[in-house]
Amino acid sequence: MGLDDLVNKAKGLVGDNAAAINDAIHSEKAEEISDKVLDGASDLANKVTGGKFADQVQSARDAADKHIGNE
Repeated sequence: MGLDDLVNKAKGLVGDNAAAINDAIHSEKAEEISDKVLDGASDLANKVTGGKFADQVQSARDAADKHIGNE
């Protein structure tokens, strides 16, 4: 099986399951996971900077959440 065959098979799988994949990406569980990741990254940034840039970190976290979350 060549690379082209694998690519075409993957396209077929995604195409056949596009609605289910879209639903999963926009599910409440996906939102919970993205929020946990963003919260963890924010906490780490605040820890590394000693909280010196907490307002900027929160703004960046909120902006990222709007782009990858359901809200």
